[in-house]
Amino acid sequence: MIKEIVNIDRLCDALLTLKTHDECKVFLNDICTIQELEALNQRLEVAEKLLQGESYSDINKSVGASTATISRVSKYLNYGDGGYKMVIGRMKND
Repeated sequence: MIKEIVNIDRLCDALLTLKTHDECKVFLNDICTIQELEALNQRLEVAEKLLQGESYSDINKSVGASTATISRVSKYLNYGDGGYKMVIGRMKND
């Protein structure tokens, strides 16, 4: 479902070299803008709330995400490759 991004393997390889939370943080701070980091973090928070059964309007109020963003995240939760569910499940287990 997800379009293949040119050289996404290179980015995946780079992420997989990171060994600590601090390493991840400094890499993301260098490679992403503040707006990109905020958008990624917001999408993850939206996914968590959708998986908890929260409504679009409650998520909009608590997270500040637009209904378009909430809808997009919901689409990937339901029809994507399972990345959100995998990561959120692992975060719960840690």
